[in-house]
Amino acid sequence: MLESIRDAGPFMWLLVALSVVSLTFILDRAWALRRARVLPAVLTDAITDRAPSELRILARTSDSPLGRLVGAVVDHLGWPKAENAGALEVRARQEVARMERGLVVLEIIVGIAPLLGLVGTLYGIIPLFGDFGKAVSGDNTLLAKGIAAALNKTLAGLMVAIPSLVAWSYFNKKVESLAVELEGTCDALLRRLYLGKPEDSEGPNP
Repeated sequence: MLESIRDAGPFMWLLVALSVVSLTFILDRAWALRRARVLPAVLTDAITDRAPSELRILARTSDSPLGRLVGAVVDHLGWPKAENAGALEVRARQEVARMERGLVVLEIIVGIAPLLGLVGTLYGIIPLFGDFGKAVSGDNTLLAKGIAAALNKTLAGLMVAIPSLVAWSYFNKKVESLAVELEGTCDALLRRLYLGKPEDSEGPNP
């Protein structure tokens, strides 16, 4: 197999490199987007009844999107609820952007891998048809092998693009789902901490 890749030319090596990059980002996002890593159970359970001082400690010890959002809410409890909610919304967009990191690379690979495979196929077939007359009068086996080798690049491009497309679609949907959960959890925290307070009043002391 390595010999066939080596003989296939630069386009096949580019596709191999793309497959490595794609696999790297797939594994990275699979690890980073685990629910337990984004919404740790210790924090989701504490939000319902823990005091702000306890939440601050838990948030600082939790390296997670929810921990950073909870920390932002607790740190701004002296602000009116509307201002705290606005700051939280900005921070939440930043966290969603962090969760989406790397997905654009998968999207690019989905687009260019089949095109690279197609270009590699054409690059390999054009010289073969340039010598087609000689091949017809001689042994057609070499022509058939050349065409098969060229078509392998198209196949390789699709084999890189299809898993990347599946992963990209799955992770996009997962980010969307986790973002909704983060929004609901933080909204519940804001409602609890500002319960009974006017909209423009300051929150409880930490």
